[in-house]
Amino acid sequence: MGAAVTPNPLLEPGLWVERIGDKVFPEPMPALFLDRDGTINVDTDYPSDPAEIVLCEDIAPAIAAANRAGIPVVVVTNQSGIARGYFDWNVFAKVNGRVLELLRDRGAFVDMVLACAYHEAGTEPLAIADHPMRKPNPGMLLEAAKRLQLDLTRSLIVGDKLADMEAGRRAGLSRGWLVDGEASDRAGFSTMRLRDGNDLAGLHAAIEAL
Repeated sequence: MGAAVTPNPLLEPGLWVERIGDKVFPEPMPALFLDRDGTINVDTDYPSDPAEIVLCEDIAPAIAAANRAGIPVVVVTNQSGIARGYFDWNVFAKVNGRVLELLRDRGAFVDMVLACAYHEAGTEPLAIADHPMRKPNPGMLLEAAKRLQLDLTRSLIVGDKLADMEAGRRAGLSRGWLVDGEASDRAGFSTMRLRDGNDLAGLHAAIEAL
């Protein structure tokens, strides 16, 4: 399975939506949403060198569990480094390709990648504050749901920032796992911490129960 169907699949200047592979899922299906930097790969502060990409420990097995369960795996990542001019979409494509390659080497596969480059500190045309696609707004999750016919109410999200959890809550999800965070409940959304083996076991159990 290739890492990309089309090169630089930009829907607009600051929104990347890439369908990976051609697996067909029954409708409606829940999904496993994941942030990228700091969740799938170690966050090296605006990662821009594919050679420096290192996967976070234990995330590939969680993705593989979703693959085995037939659950779509969707990456939703803010990429303000593009808006700020630190790198461009071509660099993002190379870095993201390396992330997907490392996951495949561990038997874990992603079905869709969405990236938002809009940020108020950027330059035109990316200088947009509070863009609906930028987390904590739910736009990327809603876009994925539209394209894959997902059941958001049963979907799960994993991320390393409260913005990831908030995006999940606003999209209608009920549960998320926060890397190195604390458990909490807010307005029908439960945040579980993801710190140790017990937490990982809980995530795996939730994926398998879908």
